[in-house]
Amino acid sequence: RMGNVMRGVSAENKVNTENPETSLKGTEDEVVVVLQDYPAPEISEPIYRLGEKLKVVAQEAYWWRVRSIQTGKENYIPGSHVARVYHGWLFEGVERQKAEELLLLPGNRVGSFLVRESTRERGLYSLSVRHRSVKHYRIFRLDNSWYYISPRLTFQCLEDMINHYSDSADGLCCVLTSPCLSGTIQPPDASLGAPPVVMRRNFDWNKVDRKQLVSTDACNENMVSYGVRNSIAAYLSFAGDQDPSRVKSDSRKKKSKSLYVLPENGLPNTDYDEDF
Repeated sequence: RMGNVMRGVSAENKVNTENPETSLKGTEDEVVVVLQDYPAPEISEPIYRLGEKLKVVAQEAYWWRVRSIQTGKENYIPGSHVARVYHGWLFEGVERQKAEELLLLPGNRVGSFLVRESTRERGLYSLSVRHRSVKHYRIFRLDNSWYYISPRLTFQCLEDMINHYSDSADGLCCVLTSPCLSGTIQPPDASLGAPPVVMRRNFDWNKVDRKQLVSTDACNENMVSYGVRNSIAAYLSFAGDQDPSRVKSDSRKKKSKSLYVLPENGLPNTDYDEDF
């Protein structure tokens, strides 16, 4: 079972890739990224190069007809040489090593990132971030389909997670700055579909209205992510159901047991070595 990717949009609503006969034609906003030069340089001058983003014109079994977003050049490329990209930052079926190659391309910078779906099991995700080197963080999912990297902070959807870590590193190697390869693409026109998601930055807690902290309305204008607000509301509800004097007494007795301290080098057990 898959969780939510964007607010109000389930990952199950993505383009159907299970049955090729039902998706021979690419949708108007279907974008893919080139995973390796094609043709290979030793054969001839490549038509499309690693990291180039293409618009899918038609999908015909092994061969896909595509158009370069940068140059407008239209031609065929094997489907095995590209990966679908959703919302500008969600890369489908990209392995760890290939994610590093893409993030280290010119045009990316410190904080450039992508979320990649597992090549082995759909619905499992990892966050890859360019820093001094490329760091990888596994994204865990609860039974209620909420996501987290650090168990102390959960999010209703991947979009909320990306927005949060674009405001604050909060244990990651750095703040997320821009989706991978977004700096190498010319501003798209209307025919190319919606542009990549815009990151929210320069977040200042001093400017947050107290009412926004406890509001659980799914309002896009709220400066505080939906996941954070629900966590605060749940905590206040829990605390309100107990006797204040007893809570204070228990807190003193169990303070040493309830304290959660992050290690100095960031989030615990989030960077990993196995391919995922």
